[in-house]
Parts: sequence; C-alpha cells; structure tokens
Amino acid sequence: MDKERNSNNSYVFGLDIGTRSVVGVVGYLEYGRFKIAAMAQQLHTTRAMLDGQIHDIYKVGDTIRQVKLALERQLNMELKDVCIAAAGRVLRTVNATAEYEFEEETRVTAEDIYSLNLLAVENAHHSINDATQKDRFYCVGNTPIRYQLNGYDIGNLEGHKARKIFVELIATFLPEEVVDGLYEAVEYAGLNVASLTLEPIASMNIAIPEQYRLLNICLVDVGAGTSDICITKDGSIVAYGMIPLAGDEITEKIAKNYLVDFNTAETIKISASNPDNKEVVFNDIMGLEQRVASSEIQAIAEESIDNMAKSTSDKIIELNGGKPVNAVFVVGGGGKMPSYTKVLAKNLGIAPERVAIRGKEVLTTVDFNVEGFEKDSLYVTPVGICTNYYTQKNKFIFVNVNNERIKLYDNNKLTVFDAIMQIGYPNEKLFPRRGAQIEFMVNGKVRLVRGLAGEGAVITLNNKPASLNTAIEQNDVIFVEESTIGEPASITLGQIEEFGSDITFVVNGKNIVCPRFAYVNGELKSEFYDIRNEDSIRIENFYTVEQLFTFLDLDYKDYDVLVNNMPANKHTKVYENFMVSFSNVPKQTSYADLEDDTENEDVNTDEYEAIASIEDKIGVKVPEFYYRPQGMKFYDYEISVKTSNARMEYQYNDDTILMFYIDKQNEDTASNINAVSGDEDTIDIISENGVEIIIKEMSDEEGAATYTAVWSKDDVSYSLIGKMELEDLKKIIEYMKF
Repeated sequence: MDKERNSNNSYVFGLDIGTRSVVGVVGYLEYGRFKIAAMAQQLHTTRAMLDGQIHDIYKVGDTIRQVKLALERQLNMELKDVCIAAAGRVLRTVNATAEYEFEEETRVTAEDIYSLNLLAVENAHHSINDATQKDRFYCVGNTPIRYQLNGYDIGNLEGHKARKIFVELIATFLPEEVVDGLYEAVEYAGLNVASLTLEPIASMNIAIPEQYRLLNICLVDVGAGTSDICITKDGSIVAYGMIPLAGDEITEKIAKNYLVDFNTAETIKISASNPDNKEVVFNDIMGLEQRVASSEIQAIAEESIDNMAKSTSDKIIELNGGKPVNAVFVVGGGGKMPSYTKVLAKNLGIAPERVAIRGKEVLTTVDFNVEGFEKDSLYVTPVGICTNYYTQKNKFIFVNVNNERIKLYDNNKLTVFDAIMQIGYPNEKLFPRRGAQIEFMVNGKVRLVRGLAGEGAVITLNNKPASLNTAIEQNDVIFVEESTIGEPASITLGQIEEFGSDITFVVNGKNIVCPRFAYVNGELKSEFYDIRNEDSIRIENFYTVEQLFTFLDLDYKDYDVLVNNMPANKHTKVYENFMVSFSNVPKQTSYADLEDDTENEDVNTDEYEAIASIEDKIGVKVPEFYYRPQGMKFYDYEISVKTSNARMEYQYNDDTILMFYIDKQNEDTASNINAVSGDEDTIDIISENGVEIIIKEMSDEEGAATYTAVWSKDDVSYSLIGKMELEDLKKIIEYMKF
C-alpha cells in the first residue's frame, strides 16, 4: 500500500469478498480520477460463503490469496495492506451526534472534522455496545447526515471560523463474528486490513454522488447472497438495510429444476441473462447434454425474482418511512436478470424507467487500464471500496490481553485502559482496594473508618512496565496483575477524639481530672476496646456520684454528698466543673438515702434513653434536672417527629404527674406552650444563664394551684407544668442544666 508509483501516487488495494467470487482492484487517485492499475477475479471453488457470511474461513482465505498473487504478478510488486467491505448481513445502524467547542474562535480544519466524526462514532459505540447487550458489535462505516457551525446547518465545515461544531451521522455496525471472519480470512491470505467499510457505503460513493443525494434515491447492491440497500434524501444518506436474498436464490432454483450442480447453474443463469444468447447449452448431473431456451430459464427464475423484488421493495419502504423512493439504482451481478428491475418498480409503485441498472454510467471518473475488464455494475462495489479508503480510514487493531486476543476499533488514541475494558476486566481490580471498613455510631452520629489501601494493578506492555494511559498499537501484548486488598480498618475506643479528652470536677475545693466514660452497646468499655462494625458508642460528658466516688476510691454511702450545694444521690450527674463536696462525719439519714434504691436506678436508665431519643429524632437539646424533690422520678415520654415536639412525664408523688413539653418551633408547628397555658397569672420571672424563665400560676375549681415554667432557647420552647410546690418548681429550674 505504501509503495509509490513513478508518478508519485500511492496504490490502494481493495477486495470485494462476495458470496460467489472475490474481486481485487489496485489503483490510485490522480486529479480527481481513480485509475485502475490491476484487476483480478476468482470464483469460490465451493460454497465457502453463504448470504454474505464466511462459513469456511480458510477456503475463502485461499481464494483471496489467489487474487492477491494474480495482482502481484500484474504489478510486479508485493501487496501487504488491503481495504475490505462487509455485506450488510445482521446490520445494525445507530444515529449518533457529537459536539465540540473550541476555547476561542478557530478556523476548522479537515483534522477537526475527522476528530468530530470520531467522537460521534464513539458515542454510537457506547450506545450499541451497552453493558446489557449480549453480543458485541463493531463499527464498519459511518456517514455524516448533517453538520452545524455555531448552531446553524452547513454543508462543509472546513475552512470556516467556528466556536462550536456539531455532527449527526449514521454509524453502521455488524456483530463481532462477522467482522472477525473477514479479518481472519484476509490475514490467512497474508494481508493486513487497512480499512473496513460496508458494501452499500462503498457502492453509494460511486453510484450516487453527493450532487444527487438531495433526491430521495435508493441504491440496491444485489450480490449473490445479500441485497444491500442504501437511501439518500435531503443531501445525506439517511438509512442502510439488507435482505438475505440475492442471485443465489435464482441459481438454486435453476440447479433444482435442471439437475445441475451449483456452479453449472450459476453459468446457466449468467448465459440466460445475456440478451445475445437465445439458447443455453449444458450437461446435467447424468452427463446428458441439454439445450434450453433463455426465455424458459428466465421464466423458471421468475418466482425467485418476484420473491427477491417483493422483499427488497418492502425493506425500502420500511427504511424510507413507509413510502417508496423516487428512483432506484441497481448494481451488482445479482440484479442483471432482465425482469428484476421491472418487478421491483411494480412492487414499489413507481414508473419502470425509474428503476435501472447502473454500471458504466456511474464509473465515469474511473479509468480501467487493464485488459479483460470493462466498466460494469459488477465492479461498482470493489472500486468504491478503494475510493472509500481516501475518505474513511476506520479500522481495527488486534492486541493480546492476559493471553486473550481482542479486536479494538482504532480511534487513534487507544490506551491500555481501552484494551482492558474490552475484555470485561473488573474496574475495581485495577485500582488499589481498601480493606474492610468499620461503620459505627458515636453519640448518635455515624463514623466511618476506612481500611488501608492495597497496591494498584501491575501492568506490563510488551514486557515493560506500563500504566493505564500508555498508548497501544497493533499486536501489543498486555499483562495485568490485579490490585491487592489492604488491611481491614482498625481503631480502638481510646483513639476516637471524644474519648481522648478529660473531664474536670471540683471536689472539696480541688480539681480532679477524670477520664471520660464510654459505653459500647450499653456496656462500659476501656480505651483498649477494639471497635467493631455497627457498634453504638456513647461518650458521656458527666460522671454519676457513684462513678466519681469509685474513681476516688471512696464509698459514697459513707458521706453526705452535695453537688453544687444541693443534696445528691448516687445517680446525680456531675458535669464539667461541677462542685462536689462531702464531709467526713458519719452520714445522717437524708433525702439522698431515700432516693438510693434499685427502682430509681432503673427509672434513671430509662430517662437517659428517652433524652437520647428526643435529641436524635427532632434535633433539640433536652435540659436535665439536677434537683428533684423527694418522690419525683421519670415515668414516660412521647415524640412526634412530624410536628417536631416531645413530651416527658415525671411522677411527682403518688397521684400527680408533671408534664415537660419540648417544642421545636418552625413555620409548620405551633407551640404546645400556648395550648396548655390558658389564662395563667405571671407570678415570677427568673433569669438563668441568659435565659428568661416565666413562672405562671393557674387554679382549678377546687382551688389547687397548677404552676407552669415557660422559656425558650435556640428556637426551642420548653414548659414544665404540674401541681407541685412552688419552691420545688423554682429549685428544679435553678439547678436545671442544658
């Protein structure tokens, strides 16, 4: 392909690998004309191909080699690279678009247009080779439908200044096995594929030039095994199609009727199609000579011709949006039977003269400089394969990945990553993988500790270190050793931030620094505890009196304990900088003793859970009561997430319940405080830590007083309501802590 002629023109070698024969053409482009320097044609000795599909790769390869050798003898040179075309069997088409925006206004070059088309082809590839598709498809050609320059339609982008360019094209695809068979047969003959296109694309480039594509015209390439269809309209190619019916249908009919082998039947068909032959002479399988009128043979072929024409017309109407085209051009040897064009016109419902065989009429820009070949519709496709090379160099390359040979569409920027993805290599095995993570809760908030990262995949290209972005070429050998998994996550209780801080209390005038307590799933754990997945951890910001005295190695039962100068029991919470005092005198019976019982211990545990639940579900801070009159203990609670409020109930004495309301104010909820306050009289206002607390009194019919303490903090309203002693209410408020 690279060898130069004396005229400084490069040869192009094109092969039309047909169902019945292989046609080879070698030529070059000079001043807009394609000049053929050598041609060769070889029939298949067996039916190694059926309906455009290779069935015996190596027999087809032998036929290709014979054509190659014949051409080399004519040219006295070796041929290495070849352009080929695939029949439209199992054809799939995808309409795809692409857009490219320049950083600044730029004059569009041919390279820009080529890159834009490749982007659209890649989009089509992604569309048809979706992960859910079982079969893999490969692009064998593409045809632009329209271009846009800065959002406006334009015929040719090249040379214009643009900020943004756009293309819509038809990309044509065939299944992997069809393309692979073609490549294998060509390589078996000692050739490399330089470009691959679709047969109707190749034929279209010759038979229907661009100046005719404004019309709604159809090209039908009738071969031996398939009839390929291409339709133009409004200046572009708008559809491709195929039917698996062609000249072999007629040949098989003749073979069965006259008891001849397939090759003899093919000869009979060709002879009967020649208007100069009135009679055809042949021997049947019994060795008997037969003389049959050409008109009789044509009549026998009529049923097959009718079937072919009907199927072709139906496909044309389907591809053309449910209506016939204005005209049809027929190329290829299979369409030469005299009645084919007439029957096709009848089925389409158009005038007979608008369906015509096109041969030398469309080869006006082609010079046949070889003996034994004349311009004919048979050679439209092989010549089109050659000329297509100059405009569309889409091709594939083969590489080896982990001992698996794969084919890739060459977009001129293939990398190791593209090859690895083609074999379905798991993406996660390319990059360092982390060990198992640990997810746990700390004070109601989710924490995540990730495992350590492993090592990335080890990649070699032709036995040399490579990366995912390393460019690849034909026949490269790639090996990938999967990435490793790192160590699983590990963290101890002592390593989390909240645990690391201390808490300080003032005990009998001295600062006592204590470690914080941590509960894991309700159990007290040390700093050396290894946190596990889904653990629930609560780091407390207080000690109970009992826990503090245990830390001091004292028995709280031996002392009268005060917390912030208030009597305390073993459950009383002691927060940061709280003052704790106790005397060394023998302990007297006190309020604290009365509260020191197992029942109260259980109730306090329930209260902690209620507070945590309210804070978590409606996002508020719940104050805690450090002074509790004798007999006051937690009873029950209720949360309404929808209205963002909660209610906690405390038993004040045997027959009285105190209600503590918490209402997170927003546009959708009304304060519960107003709902329960009525017409109370304000009897006192207390300020605690910048919060104004209003105390109101309301008497019932029996004269018993109900007191209400109402305050707001951080857009949350609180109210404590119940029948109680006023002094008890004030003390509860005074020693309340958020």
